[in-house]
Amino acid sequence: MHIASDHGGAPTGPKAWWSHLYVQVLGAILLGGAIGHFFPEFGESLKPLGDGFIKLVKMVIAPVIFLTIVVGIAGMRDIGKVGRVAAKAFAYFLVFSTLALIVGLVVANVVQPGRGLNIDPASLDAGAVSQYSSAAHETTVVGFLLSIIPDTVVSAFSTGNILQVLFVSVLFGLALAMVGEAGKPVLTLLESVSTAFFKLVAIVMKAAPIGAFGAFAFTIGAYGIASVINLIALVATFYLTSAIFVVGILGLVAIANGFSIFKLIRYLKEELLLVLGTSSSEAALPSLLQKMERAGASKSVVGLVVPTGYSFNLDGTNIYMTMAALFIAQALNIDLSLQDQILLLLVAMLSSKGAAGITGAGFITLAATLAVVPSVPIAGMALILGIDRFMSECRALTNFIGNAVATLVVARWEGALDREALAAALNGEPRPLAAKTDPAAGPGDDLVLAKD
Repeated sequence: MHIASDHGGAPTGPKAWWSHLYVQVLGAILLGGAIGHFFPEFGESLKPLGDGFIKLVKMVIAPVIFLTIVVGIAGMRDIGKVGRVAAKAFAYFLVFSTLALIVGLVVANVVQPGRGLNIDPASLDAGAVSQYSSAAHETTVVGFLLSIIPDTVVSAFSTGNILQVLFVSVLFGLALAMVGEAGKPVLTLLESVSTAFFKLVAIVMKAAPIGAFGAFAFTIGAYGIASVINLIALVATFYLTSAIFVVGILGLVAIANGFSIFKLIRYLKEELLLVLGTSSSEAALPSLLQKMERAGASKSVVGLVVPTGYSFNLDGTNIYMTMAALFIAQALNIDLSLQDQILLLLVAMLSSKGAAGITGAGFITLAATLAVVPSVPIAGMALILGIDRFMSECRALTNFIGNAVATLVVARWEGALDREALAAALNGEPRPLAAKTDPAAGPGDDLVLAKD
């Protein structure tokens, strides 16, 4: 499998500062915010630009995941490695997702951002959140497990359900690996198709500044910066808590595994700005797959950990759920006992997985959690409905960074992390085209790491 440089074979000089994607996206966000603030109606009308870009990205997500996973698994000599990588990944997800829930719970109890609002529960508009509560009631553990199995192999791709695509991809990858020599022509074909699809991703990403511009202009135009002022305590607390979790907890995990969280964030700056502009971590999923391979993680580990992490490793969403639930209780002057908070934590652990892959998952999982904790009315979610869009950006950023860290950690545990490639990538050092064998891959599955 070859990952080609976007610059082609001939060396080029330094790129102009304005030609870097992250500079263009940042400029688009600032311009979109200004237009949304000064011309709100026009800003709202730009929503199709953001929606169109998200649709473009979602168009390529399913085939990119399928090709990455199948090529990674089919090229492995030892099929047992698939189960081992999956087990390590889920162990990591369980520990840090739970830790994120606990962090949100502790900070909300200490800071108490909702204390003093003294909202009368009778004054809440239950109809404003009815669509989210109904979606939450439809989401059960059994229903979630059954929904992983698609009606047909093709429907997994037509609906774009990441978990269904992941399910089909793993099964097909295992089947192709078990076929042996007869499957090699198919594997070679899929490798070539994969190269073409990643080039398609590069083409799609050219539109990232336009998508970020439209999405951010809509957000500011529709909700206004003023909508944050009344609930600034919750927004500020959530952002600060997420920063502490990323820098403190994930930072320590990074140090323990031989890399810097700050260098990783700098390495992923283009993707993070894209996530910020679109409020969607899915927008940067194809690029994350490439970046993690360039950072030395083996293709097989990247193909399994990143897609599953997008559904099961939602650190930002977990912090949000416990913090928002306690904020609502505090604002309504409802005292939750220790038992109530433990129940809230346990329910959130399940509901955060049960709503995986659903649009607006953060808000829906909160509704699903509150539905099982009768002390706090679901109608209380109306208090944060107006600012949820602003918090969704932080949720997406935290989820994205958490999955990048998880990929590198699991790759290290599996002995499938090229330390030299990691150091070069995080230090921003250009690497010449040189074959580097994926330690978890079989014969013929060599990676060529190009200049970033």
